[in-house]
Amino acid sequence: MFFTSLPFLIFLPIVFLLYWFVFNKVKSQNLFIVAASYFFYGWLDWRFLILIFITTFSTFLSGILYEKFYNNFKLKKAITIFNILLNLLILCVFKYYNFFTDNLHLLFEGIGIHFDLTTLYLILPIGISFYTFQAIGYTFDVYSNKIKATNDGVAFFAYMSFFPQLTSGPISKAPEYLPQFLKKRDFDYNLAVDGMRQILWGVFKKMVVAESCATLVNPIFSDIHNQSGSTLLLGAIYYTFQIYCDFSGYSDIAVGIGKLFGIKLINNFNLPYFSRDITEFWRRWHISLTSWFRDYIYIPLGGNRVNKITRIRNTIIIFLISGLWHGANWTFICWGAYHAILFIPHLIFNVKVKHVDSHGFGRPLSSVNEIWKVLKTFCLVCLGWIIFRANTIKEAFDYIKGIFSASLFSFPQVIGYKALFFIILLLFVEWLQRTETHTLNISKIKSPMVRIGIYLIVFFLIMEYGGNQSAFIYFKF
Repeated sequence: MFFTSLPFLIFLPIVFLLYWFVFNKVKSQNLFIVAASYFFYGWLDWRFLILIFITTFSTFLSGILYEKFYNNFKLKKAITIFNILLNLLILCVFKYYNFFTDNLHLLFEGIGIHFDLTTLYLILPIGISFYTFQAIGYTFDVYSNKIKATNDGVAFFAYMSFFPQLTSGPISKAPEYLPQFLKKRDFDYNLAVDGMRQILWGVFKKMVVAESCATLVNPIFSDIHNQSGSTLLLGAIYYTFQIYCDFSGYSDIAVGIGKLFGIKLINNFNLPYFSRDITEFWRRWHISLTSWFRDYIYIPLGGNRVNKITRIRNTIIIFLISGLWHGANWTFICWGAYHAILFIPHLIFNVKVKHVDSHGFGRPLSSVNEIWKVLKTFCLVCLGWIIFRANTIKEAFDYIKGIFSASLFSFPQVIGYKALFFIILLLFVEWLQRTETHTLNISKIKSPMVRIGIYLIVFFLIMEYGGNQSAFIYFKF
């Protein structure tokens, strides 16, 4: 069941009405969230429910046991480690087992040793990387005393399975997120209206911009050797906006739906393609994952308290794990290594990020130099997305080599005027709204007719130019 599908358009209002008008107590609301979320997730494949139940139950139980044996340091440490390893084991078996066995097979074949390794034909559960990291984060937070383990199983199951962010995040941290399920929630009209605005803009980004780009990207990437350099360049640019609008569109919809139910999720994107350098980009792109790696891996490894060489080592580790988190393919690992290489000079020369704040850019780009920095960062990110999108590393290098051929200066075989128009419109509107919490937050416009007019324009563009109801890209991660 996709956010932009007809079944979801029926599912959401029914759940919303029952949530507020029938199940209007904390316990019953949480229980209803669990039931609705498991129905939503089981709609994709009922077998997925087994894994999320095991992950949720083991994590909840580990918290209970941790509190019970709080004064026994060795035992509570063992409980914590066991739960983390169990969750990682489930993730690795379903997502990485075949990748590692295939590469081990090739490695041993290369040195003349032949033996058969069993291949498991497993379906990759949608969202497993997201809810596994959320479970591990909770376990770490309990162990480090950032939050007390809850004994409310219903609330914890609701926290782990909340359907808007279940399949593609954002990854929420227990100290900020779990308490919302433990207290009474009253309907907030203004919050709900704001959520509807954010949903509308998210649907526009997914169905109009991302799908318009996808119709151009897929043919280009599937036939790279018969494309001119200029066409390949356009394909890379279009994919750069496709993955942004696809993923940030999902996040906007998820955050907006959360607001409808009185749950505030973290905004996962903050104008990433206006970043002035790669460190700023990673503070604006997939914010929940970046902060997860910072809090649960980078800081435990020493954070900024260690010497420069160790910081560089830790940064490389983070980016390689980030690449592997995205998928069991060498292209993702190479993509992570590529961003680590871009990041390392900033550590060596102690470059500070000066421009990031919680609401985007508070001022316009003030110089030609800043505009150049944005364009340079965009080009570097775009180059990385080629590696990310390619099926193999060889294909990625062939694609890049094809761009920098003599045909780069020829007229592109495909232009995609519709996609280009919507990209320009997207950038223009997001820049105008850069100081707002989200792009379609137009509550400051006093005239209701103007606001309604803007909503109708966005709705018309979705109905007129919305593309296929394809799955979100990050469903496979």
